[in-house]
Amino acid sequence: MQGPTVESKAKVIDVKAFWRAIGQRATGSTIVTARSAEGPAGFLGLSATHLCADPPLMLASIDKRTSALPTVLAARHFAVNFLGSDASAIADMFGGKGALKGAERFETGSWGTLTTGAPVLMNAIGAIDCMLEETIERHGVLIVIGRVVDVLEGSGGAPLVHFRGGYLR
Repeated sequence: MQGPTVESKAKVIDVKAFWRAIGQRATGSTIVTARSAEGPAGFLGLSATHLCADPPLMLASIDKRTSALPTVLAARHFAVNFLGSDASAIADMFGGKGALKGAERFETGSWGTLTTGAPVLMNAIGAIDCMLEETIERHGVLIVIGRVVDVLEGSGGAPLVHFRGGYLR
C-alpha cells in the first residue's frame, strides 16, 4: 500500500502569501520592449530570463492584461533590457507608476534598436534582442520564447535588483 501522493497533500496557496514568498527572491529588473506598426510598447519584466544557451533562447512571462502584449505578438519580437542600479525611475515608470503611459514612456531615456527594431535602452547594462518563436498560455499569462538575434553589451555596472517590493541599494 502506498502513502498519500504529493497532490493529495498539496495546500491551496493564497495569492498574497505566494507574492510575499516570491518577494523574498532577488531578481534583476528588466524592461521588455517591442515595436509594431502602432509604435513602441514595454513593461517592467521581473520574469524575463534565459531558457538555454545553445540555441540562445530567452523567455518572458506576460500577463494577458498587459497593454504591451498585443505589440509583442504583432511585432513577433521583443528585447530584454537589463537595468542598471541608477534606473529605478525608469523601472517604476514601465511598472505603471507615474503619469506617462504607453509610447510616451519612450520619450524618457536614450532609446535605439538592434536587429529586430525592438526598442533598446542604450545605457542599459545589457540588452538581448529576440525574434518570437513560441508562446505558451497558462492561467492568464503568456510565456513568450524568443531566439536571440542580437545583443548589446552595455556599460557594465551594478544591476537594479528588485527585492521585497522595492530595490536593493
